[in-house]
Amino acid sequence: MSIYTRIYDDQVFELIETDGDISTLYHPSMVWVCVDGIKPMPTVGWKAIKSDGAWQFSPPGLPVVTPQPLDQVIAAERFRREGTGVTVEGLLIETTRESQALIASTGLAALYDPGYRCNFKTATGFVEIGAEQIAVIAKAVRAHVQACFDRELALLRAFEVGDYTEQMLTEGWPDSSIPKVTEPL
Repeated sequence: MSIYTRIYDDQVFELIETDGDISTLYHPSMVWVCVDGIKPMPTVGWKAIKSDGAWQFSPPGLPVVTPQPLDQVIAAERFRREGTGVTVEGLLIETTRESQALIASTGLAALYDPGYRCNFKTATGFVEIGAEQIAVIAKAVRAHVQACFDRELALLRAFEVGDYTEQMLTEGWPDSSIPKVTEPL
């Protein structure tokens, strides 16, 4: 005998016990899941969600916890690494999405006006820089961000061919550590 639960609207709707072939006992549009061996046994009213081919159950009022797909885990790590900043010619440069946009627009201004100068805010404060230095910063930020995307792609490809290990998620990213800034005494 096996115990089956019928799933309707992401919820356990009913339970039955049978030794028959569940697929022939009911209309094929009904979703039946064998719950033999599941502890604790889901009951009527529990939430039910299918994730990566497996059913996950949780009591009412609690969220169904499903593992996050690996491609999303890798993308989240890339996004985190992307925004950690870079050091360019001794300046600590932020690389958040907002900072990237500001640097790109500053770079565009420098491209159109080689004499362009501005007060540029680094992670440690303002500095006055010119068009040439702006271009160096913009290129370094772009290279850092692209290296992060390249690492994400490499990890996804390793996963696709079965070579991925969890340790790889923390390795191979561009060096983006921002050193601690100490205030002068």
